[in-house]
Amino acid sequence: MKTPLRVVYWGTYDLGKPRNRILLRGLRENHAVVYECHKDIWEGVEDKSQVKGIWPKFILFLRLIVAYPVLIYKYLKIPPHDLVFVGYLGLFDVLVISFFARLRGVPVVWDVFLSLYDTVVNDRKIFSPANPLSKMLYCFEWIAARSASALLLDTRTHGEYVRQLFHLKNKDIGSVFVGCEPECFNRKKVAGCSLRPLSTSDQLSVLFYGQFIPLHGIGTIIEAARLLKEKPVKWLIIGQGQEDAKIQAMLDECPLPAVTLIEWVQYEELIDWIRDADICLGIFGVSGKASRVIPNKLYQVITAGKPVVTIDSPAIRELFHHDMENVFLVPPGNPRKLADTIQSLLTTSGWTTVCYPQEILNRIQPKTIGKELLLFFSDVTRK
Repeated sequence: MKTPLRVVYWGTYDLGKPRNRILLRGLRENHAVVYECHKDIWEGVEDKSQVKGIWPKFILFLRLIVAYPVLIYKYLKIPPHDLVFVGYLGLFDVLVISFFARLRGVPVVWDVFLSLYDTVVNDRKIFSPANPLSKMLYCFEWIAARSASALLLDTRTHGEYVRQLFHLKNKDIGSVFVGCEPECFNRKKVAGCSLRPLSTSDQLSVLFYGQFIPLHGIGTIIEAARLLKEKPVKWLIIGQGQEDAKIQAMLDECPLPAVTLIEWVQYEELIDWIRDADICLGIFGVSGKASRVIPNKLYQVITAGKPVVTIDSPAIRELFHHDMENVFLVPPGNPRKLADTIQSLLTTSGWTTVCYPQEILNRIQPKTIGKELLLFFSDVTRK
C-alpha cells in the first residue's frame, strides 16, 4: 500500500478565502496526512486593499510579527514530513519557513495564487511602477519566489505570467483551479428554477457579486445596464471595494432604476441570490490579470447550475470554450457586447435549470483539485 504524502500546511493563510479551505479539504479527501500549522491574522478583513490608516495596518503588522515565533515553534515540533505548503496569502510566510524547512531537509511549495505586485501596481493601480513601495514589493516577491522549491498558481496562464514577471526560467510552477465548495453551491438548491421566456411584464434578472475592483469591471456592467435601460432587465450588484465612489458617481450622473446595489451578503447566503437570478455575471476587466484568472464566482455559479456571462480570455478557455452551452463569452471592457448578449437572452425560450458537462463539474471539485495538487507535490519531492 502506498504511503500517504505527509504535508505541513504552514503560515498565516486566510481561511476566509475558499482557496485555502478547498486545498485543505482536497488534500484530506485524497488521504494525505496534513499537519496544519496556522496562525490567523486576517479575521474580519475581507478586502485587504481596504485596510486603510496607520493604526489598522500597524495592528496587522503586530499580528504578523507575533505569529511567527509561535508558528516556528509549532513547526519544529511537527513529526517527520515530506513537504511544507505555504497557503495564500504567504509572501512573508515563505521567506520565514524556507530556512527552517531546509534545516529539516524538505521542499517548500508556495501557493502564490496571485502576485501582490501585479495586483497593487498593474491591476488596481494603487501605486505606480516607479513608486519605491512598488519596487520594494517586487523585490520581496522576487526573493520569495526563489526561496520556495516550487510555486503554485490557479491557472496555467497565470503561472506562465509569474514565471516571466520574476524571471523564473527553471522554477517548477504548477497550477490547480480554485474550484468550489459543492455543499454551499449545490445545484439541488436551485432545482425548479429556470430561465423563462419573458412576457411583457416579466424581467430578466441579472446578478453580479464580488469586490468593486478593476479586475471585475463593474463600470462595464453599469454601462451595459444603461444601454438596456428601456429593456425588461433588472440588475442586482452585490459588493463593495476600491471603486465604490466611481460606481456611485456613474449612477448619480445617470440614474438607473433597474440597478440595485447591495453592499455585502454573507458567503452562506450567496446561493439564495444565485437561485433567484436568471443570469449570473463573471468579470469584465481589461487588465492583464483579468485575462489570467478564473474568479471564484464562476466556479460557484456553474456548480449551482446557472448560465453565466464573462470575458473571453486565455484563462477562461482552460476550463470553458466559446460555444459551450450556457457560457457566454464577451470581449473585456466592452459594454455593448455585454448588453447585446443579455438582450439576446431576453427572447431565448426553452431554458431549464442548467446542467453543465460532468467532466467540467468533476474538474472543479475539491477531491479532483486535491488529487492534482498531490501529483504536483509528488513531483516536487522526487527532485
